[in-house]
Amino acid sequence: MNVSVDFCGLKFPNPTVVASGYLGVTGASLARCVEHGSGGVTSKTLFLEPRKGHPNPTVLTFQGGVINAVGLSGEGVKNAKHEFEVYADRCPDNPMIASIGGATIEELIECAEIMNEYPIDMLELNFSCPNVHDEMGRPFACDPQMTADATAAIRKVTKKPISVKLSPNVANIGVIAKQAEANGADALTVVNTMGPGMLIDIDMRRPILSNKVGGVSGHALKPIALRCVYECYQNVKIPIIATGGIIQAKDAIEMLMAGGSLLGIGSALIYYDMAAFDKITDGIRDFMKKEGINDIEELVGMAHGDMIDHSKLDQNPD
Repeated sequence: MNVSVDFCGLKFPNPTVVASGYLGVTGASLARCVEHGSGGVTSKTLFLEPRKGHPNPTVLTFQGGVINAVGLSGEGVKNAKHEFEVYADRCPDNPMIASIGGATIEELIECAEIMNEYPIDMLELNFSCPNVHDEMGRPFACDPQMTADATAAIRKVTKKPISVKLSPNVANIGVIAKQAEANGADALTVVNTMGPGMLIDIDMRRPILSNKVGGVSGHALKPIALRCVYECYQNVKIPIIATGGIIQAKDAIEMLMAGGSLLGIGSALIYYDMAAFDKITDGIRDFMKKEGINDIEELVGMAHGDMIDHSKLDQNPD
């Protein structure tokens, strides 16, 4: 059973990719994911300058999934070259997707220009984090024109493949996806966390997270993420990294059938630690064997049946 994936000219030995923010703080931690079965990795989102993020508690599990308000902490793009070099040295055959963010288009452009000199394979543009609204205003991914402008600006300054990370907190994700595609995106990452949401400590009579609210992921996000992947696949020709609530192989297969080509793995690491990658990949292989499917590419978009002819899609946004 062939589970390798060709994605934007990059070869992934299997479809699992560490989602941004999970175990992606250092090159060594990302390399450990590959050593335990991940096909590729995504770094934690880095901004131009270092960010402290929010104080603890920042990540909690609950019956329906995970809620977090880490606040995009990180050392900053200017200080991160060594971590990417560590990863590239240890894992030359597993692509590195570097996630960048910015409060302004100008900041994003500078981040992308610096990343041109780093040993990375692809850029993920985090246009959609829901946990820093007070600092940065409305996320780019919540507005079609903002998505178009930011994508076009970064396309001009890098030759590396670009994946635009979209938000589930919109009513028109298909339109936004088309704007990203039309303005130079090579792929989409669908989706970021939803919310923000809140949990309250009934003994303390206070919200539990220090930031009070945070992004919701895991089981609770999966049906929303699945619908978003499905809708994006209907609207664009470019490939999709499907992420959001993939805990086991069944979730992964659903995401592939909805239109994802790669699978962003995050919350599963909380439940299964590093075993999550092999658990999901082996489950996909077992399903393929049972169904007589020889190549994982046959699963991509299968839930659409004959409804989508990508050769006839209009790339011009509505």
